[in-house]
Amino acid sequence: MAWNAANPVPWKRLAIEWLVIGTVVALISFVTTENRELSSYLTILFGGVVYVAFGALLAKFGYQRKTLKQIRNEAAAQPARQVGRTSAPSPSGRPKPAPTSRTGGGSHQSPPKRKR
Repeated sequence: MAWNAANPVPWKRLAIEWLVIGTVVALISFVTTENRELSSYLTILFGGVVYVAFGALLAKFGYQRKTLKQIRNEAAAQPARQVGRTSAPSPSGRPKPAPTSRTGGGSHQSPPKRKR
């Protein structure tokens, strides 16, 4: 993928994601630790700026994550899996070769010994 200035950046989605993540991190930090310094919470804010900037950079290179709605629609469009109804195809797509004496499919008797 190459840089394409025409690719759209989902600013609203990136900002909402960061707001949710940042709020949860800040609440957990506030509740579970005794650290009440402003610098800690400014660091969370700075992390959000980096998150949004990196997401915008990836969007310009053409990366787009699927939404949950898209994933659900794709799953609904796929046919239902039938477990145990058909035999599993071989990994290579070829049928198995016929058994030989080396693979245990040949005669179980050893050949007669030659007399000298």
